[in-house]
Amino acid sequence: MAVLCVQETCRTVALKPGQGRPWLYFKRRPQRVVYYYYLDPEFGLMHIRLETWFPYGIQVYVNGHDWLARQMQKNHLGFVQMDNAFLELENPKAAQRLADRFAHLDWPKQLVQWAQRVNPLLARGGFLSGQTYYWVIDQAEYASDVLFADKQSLGGLFPRLIDHAVVSFQASDILTFLGRKLHGNFQGEVLTDCKKTRHPGARVKHRMKDNWLKMYDKFGQILRVETVINQPHEFRVRREVMRKGTPQMAWCPMNKGVANLPDYQRPAMAANERYLNALSAVDDPRPAYQAVAKLAEPKVQNGRSYKGFNPARREDMQLFQAVMSGDHLLEGFKNKDIRNLLYGPCRDPRQQRQKANQVTRLLKRLHVRGLIAKIPRTRRWRTTTRGQKLLSTIIQLHYHGLPLAA
Repeated sequence: MAVLCVQETCRTVALKPGQGRPWLYFKRRPQRVVYYYYLDPEFGLMHIRLETWFPYGIQVYVNGHDWLARQMQKNHLGFVQMDNAFLELENPKAAQRLADRFAHLDWPKQLVQWAQRVNPLLARGGFLSGQTYYWVIDQAEYASDVLFADKQSLGGLFPRLIDHAVVSFQASDILTFLGRKLHGNFQGEVLTDCKKTRHPGARVKHRMKDNWLKMYDKFGQILRVETVINQPHEFRVRREVMRKGTPQMAWCPMNKGVANLPDYQRPAMAANERYLNALSAVDDPRPAYQAVAKLAEPKVQNGRSYKGFNPARREDMQLFQAVMSGDHLLEGFKNKDIRNLLYGPCRDPRQQRQKANQVTRLLKRLHVRGLIAKIPRTRRWRTTTRGQKLLSTIIQLHYHGLPLAA
């Protein structure tokens, strides 16, 4: 164990004189802060930050990778760990099942034990004996690692992943990855930041208010996508609430209480999966050129010929971008959605019918080529896996130098 004592400015309680009687208020004042560093038998390397003035604020930092390593040791599962990443796993599925238990541990009980270890006022006979903290999640990070067979495989792909994330992902895409939808009432910023000179490697960060998605490489062999949640109220979870005295299930903002840690896990894991699925369009560019050439050829189905697409034509590129808009990732899209993106809103019924018929023909041309598919029992469409890969690649090639046709 190691203990460090530093001077920091923290929130504490101060006494303010007043007529009749004084009153208490919160104020930021310099005070001593103690950092305890432990090598815990269950959680590995961790630290606890304790403020020495009332209300004795406390923060606990633990790393899920270290906890998982000890769980795999108990279950006799082989692995190779470097820092906070696993370079080899004997049984990845068993390791994932163990990792999923992390959010469901008895965190209030465990946190109380750590607090009693470092704060003597909580011990039996102490000034705060019998009291406890209200535990909240200050920051939660959920990482998904893609392990490559060797450094050469990731080294050749990673620059293209960086370029694709910076060029192709718009604000609507980033919000969709995080389970949100861009609308006029959204208050906040959506930013993308790329650092290619960062040590030890490049990284891309997509920020939505104080929550963000990151992509970077670990040791040149692991591609890591990480969702960081600082503002849980931006996410909605389904839970039981009381409405007019009756319990019912409803979608509510996610809370910071430590008991909500499983709720953090679900949207963070979903965000990582959506992001990785969007990145899956990046591949060896040589087959992409062949697919683009084939896309330009006419397609015959049931004796009817459907003309091809020209990726260098501005109107076709606008169609591809409209279909690939991040707004459609969660629920798909309708004819009206594409019509508004291509031609803008229109109030004339006759023009609406004309534009709707034009979009219907365009969607049919995409459909016969297997780029989009109908969502059963709805009037909505979705891009297929093939469509996501091909259209994303075309958009990327377009912004990297495909000439526009007149």
